[in-house]
Amino acid sequence: MYVGALELDVLLGDVHSLKQKRSVVRPIIAELRRRFEVAVAEAGDQDLHRRALVGVACVGADHSHVVEVLDRCERHVASRPEIELLSARTRIIGPEDD
Repeated sequence: MYVGALELDVLLGDVHSLKQKRSVVRPIIAELRRRFEVAVAEAGDQDLHRRALVGVACVGADHSHVVEVLDRCERHVASRPEIELLSARTRIIGPEDD
C-alpha cells in the first residue's frame, strides 16, 4: 500500500474577502474529490484571503498509480485561470518506509 500527499500553495486572483475566497476554493476542492476520488481539504492559510494551502491525499496499491493521480490533481489545479499555483510538494510513503 502506498499513501501519497500533495500540498498545493495557491494565490487567488481578484479576491478581497474570506467569503470570496471560500467561493473560489470550495468548488476546486469539490471537483478534485469528485473527479479524482481523493481526500482534499484546505489545510492552511485560512486567515489569508488571497492565499490557500490545499492538501490532497491518495491511497493506492502501487507507487505509479499514486504518483499519477497526484500529478493529475496538480495539473488540474494549475490549469485553473482564477488561481496561480505557487508551489506543489509531493510525498509518497510505501512499504519500504517502515
